[in-house]
Amino acid sequence: MAKIAFILLTHKDPEGIIAQAERLTSAGDFVSIHFDARASAEDYALIREALATNPSVTFARKRRKCGWGEWSLVEATLQAVRAALEAFPQATHFYMLSGDCMPVKTAEFAHHFLDASDADYIECFDFFTSDWIKTGFKEERLTYRHWFNERTQPRLFYTSFEWQKRLGLTRKVPDDLQMMIGSQWWCLRRRTIEAVLGFCAARRDVVRFFRTTWIPDETFFQTIVPHLVPEPEIRRRTLTFLMFTDYGMPVTFYNDHYDLLLAQDYLFARKISPDALELKDRLGALWAQRGVSFNVSNEGRSLFSFLTGRGREGRRFAPRFWEREASLGRERTLMLVVSKKWHVAKRLVEQVRHRTDLPTLDYIFNEAGGLPDLGGIERTLDKRNRHRRALLRMMFDYYQSNRLVLCLDPAAIDLMLDFAADKCATRVLEIECDFSDDYLIGHARRVGLAGEHTPPEVLARLLPTIRNDLAHESEQMRAAGFPAFHRIRQAASPEDNAAPLAAFLGIDLDLAHQIAATDYLFVD
Repeated sequence: MAKIAFILLTHKDPEGIIAQAERLTSAGDFVSIHFDARASAEDYALIREALATNPSVTFARKRRKCGWGEWSLVEATLQAVRAALEAFPQATHFYMLSGDCMPVKTAEFAHHFLDASDADYIECFDFFTSDWIKTGFKEERLTYRHWFNERTQPRLFYTSFEWQKRLGLTRKVPDDLQMMIGSQWWCLRRRTIEAVLGFCAARRDVVRFFRTTWIPDETFFQTIVPHLVPEPEIRRRTLTFLMFTDYGMPVTFYNDHYDLLLAQDYLFARKISPDALELKDRLGALWAQRGVSFNVSNEGRSLFSFLTGRGREGRRFAPRFWEREASLGRERTLMLVVSKKWHVAKRLVEQVRHRTDLPTLDYIFNEAGGLPDLGGIERTLDKRNRHRRALLRMMFDYYQSNRLVLCLDPAAIDLMLDFAADKCATRVLEIECDFSDDYLIGHARRVGLAGEHTPPEVLARLLPTIRNDLAHESEQMRAAGFPAFHRIRQAASPEDNAAPLAAFLGIDLDLAHQIAATDYLFVD
């Protein structure tokens, strides 16, 4: 009977790791854990203490600071593999998992599946001729050296690449290796793992080569395994079900995906949403069950491709069907704080954030940053504006709230009208500010209408135009006929501003007065 040593790469959620390790070892298997050295020392201590009495759990001797796309991920894997080889001589298979993976079959099914075929399961496709890489660097991953992290050190990453490119500092792939690529989520037999480690010890040149390739976790094992193992003993597939979105991010599974996941021809699935507690409970309980039969239809990928690959329409080849049908939800309320003076709006929402339980966002359609990882949709302002409703729907879900406060520039009338046309309730609060000539001159310079050395006579002719433009933006909002339109004024007293602010936020008048009375609110 197969005995699996699960190689578990993790960096968060200590309680989830403990539960996963206890669940996997309860069926007679083993777990070797590498916990990212960048992560919390307290979390690691909690994991070690909770699992200290479990003889089927071991830990990598050295913890590495891991970064996406770096050699550190491969090194962390090798550390966990070495620990498993030493600790579990009974293990027949070594299976890569992450903390986001959950079983979609029973342990009984998994053991019978592995016993049925003496083979390794690993995606390994020709690096140069396959279409596994859809966008971005391809040959450049190998032919140039990559010392920096593309996500945390983008400037150094691309500067280094450009200088190597200019100077022609390319390198050759090791002559005796056919470069392969595929998913990092493999399942390998014990003798294959031993052969890979032996190869690493004997071929330091190959290890040095992969140390400076980009995203080596998709090429290292995928290249070495077919170099060492006969073709008939390799199944070029993963046993972990995963799919990718158009943004190159893994598809996330939720509570209503239980039946779909069980119907796939895989043993595990990733990524399971951290909020899908019901799904996690059901899949966790499934692993220990016996005598369960599975009707494998394996339609997951084709269904996903059908749903996300529908035709596009419109002048900008968008929106996709899911975007066109997207709604923030009838039960939700979106509150738009509109001000040309961004610092005033930010101060107001900062007070709202501190004094109420309302989640708030600054000028996310104008300024980069300020958002959590949402699968790539948040990375550029262009994507944010193009997928505006989808983005805000994600933010409602992220904050687990039916109310959300958002800052907008008065020029963004198209966004206001789009949100107002949604099924959600939309409220608009205009902050009417006073604009001195000095402020308008500074504004002109900030937006590129004037420079530091623009002659005074040119600025004098420009100022009336800018004032008219600001007045026009304000008039557009008033003419739009928003059903819930409120206004506070810099020239008004806190008492006068409290009533519209209370109506806009849905809070009591005293609290609104405290926010409106912020002494530095309108200071330039």
